[in-house]
Amino acid sequence: MSITVSPAEARVIVKDAYLYGWPLSENYNTIFAYSIDLGNPNYKAPINQIFNDPKVFTPADTAIVTPNSDTPYSFITVDLRAEPLVISVPAMVPENRYFSFQCIDLYTFNFSYIGTRATGNGGGNFLLAGPSWEGGDRSRFDGICYCESDLALLIGRTQLFEPDDIDAVKAIQSQYKVQTLSQFLGSSESPKPPDISWPTPVGADGGKTPAVFGIINFMLQFCPVNPTEVGLMERFSRIGVGPGLPFNTKDLSPEMLAAFEGGIADAWAEFEALNKKIAAGEVKSSDFFGSREYLNNNYLYRFTGAKVGIYGNSKQEAIYPFYSADSDDQIPDGATSRYTITLPELPPAKAFWSITMYDAKTQLLVENSLGRYLVNTSMEDKFVYGDDGSLTIYLQNAQPPEALIPNWLPAPAAPFYAVMRLYVPETEAYEGDWSPAPMVRAGDASVEKA
Repeated sequence: MSITVSPAEARVIVKDAYLYGWPLSENYNTIFAYSIDLGNPNYKAPINQIFNDPKVFTPADTAIVTPNSDTPYSFITVDLRAEPLVISVPAMVPENRYFSFQCIDLYTFNFSYIGTRATGNGGGNFLLAGPSWEGGDRSRFDGICYCESDLALLIGRTQLFEPDDIDAVKAIQSQYKVQTLSQFLGSSESPKPPDISWPTPVGADGGKTPAVFGIINFMLQFCPVNPTEVGLMERFSRIGVGPGLPFNTKDLSPEMLAAFEGGIADAWAEFEALNKKIAAGEVKSSDFFGSREYLNNNYLYRFTGAKVGIYGNSKQEAIYPFYSADSDDQIPDGATSRYTITLPELPPAKAFWSITMYDAKTQLLVENSLGRYLVNTSMEDKFVYGDDGSLTIYLQNAQPPEALIPNWLPAPAAPFYAVMRLYVPETEAYEGDWSPAPMVRAGDASVEKA
């Protein structure tokens, strides 16, 4: 491992390299769990095969933080080194059912979409091409999605209108199809890419140590250097960070190890400063997700997106107003307090909206007596409304009076946060003056627990 700078210089570069690279490591944790580690409880399917999950997320699902529990998911880990893939989707039934395939590269950029908003509900065949593809006949495809990394993750979402609609969702999922381009064109054989020696992920704890750079270097070998980042990669190489470079923390001197640890701490300090702005409403969480062009090489924003809700959608597809603080700028805590969110009118979403509860420590869904993890559009005819037509959601650990249970979003007896989701939001929701209603502390928590 070659390091060509002083510890003081290294610390500054490490901070930037960590902000740049940590999302790739987090992405790898998921890809490894979903498609490489057969013994992992979150394993889905081999690479280039689709896995359809005919249920919504629960607290038992732990691979993704801040998960969406509105839509049954489909997953495809893709390898585009040998040739493109073809993703085929059916026409939606009924015609107004929302669906999407979010295409995420190794950097965690959303490089393309297939679905209701982006390509319509009429079905079709869509080519997914990697950086090595030199082109060919495009006439047989309803769209082409270009990925700048050799590996990628596709996350499909299919709207569930209500619990007894699940069989219809399963029928749609069964028609989603992934093929190599050769298979789609009728060839009995497809070219095979070289085998990959997959390293063991460093995990959440290791992700905050210099060991994470070994995973980052591994991931970068599948990411041809973007023209805008040539100078950046040259700078990172001075600390031994780059595509396929060997990295072993045991090779670091005590002084250099301290520099790496300090640079990582500096990166997290930048995140915490930005997180305070999120809590204060000065920055929208929708700013952290999108294409490379949209994020415009803002690596702190990409890092923050991976931390607060990896694989978040681009704002045109969905936005996620976070309730990480109440109206008094305090962290919500179900052990001490009760809270309300009063919506004067329903959120401006063309597809659907929801508000989901999360434990602040684990960033996962919250176990509760109702088995209710969110409130959403499908519950609109069951909610209790005010005389003025407003809707008040009760976020608390103890069960409210019987009449208000339809409006209850159970909270843990611990610090928590909630996330509102608007799928295919109206433009005013992300470009205009619309703001989500605040979370207000409504009183002390009851001793009764959910």
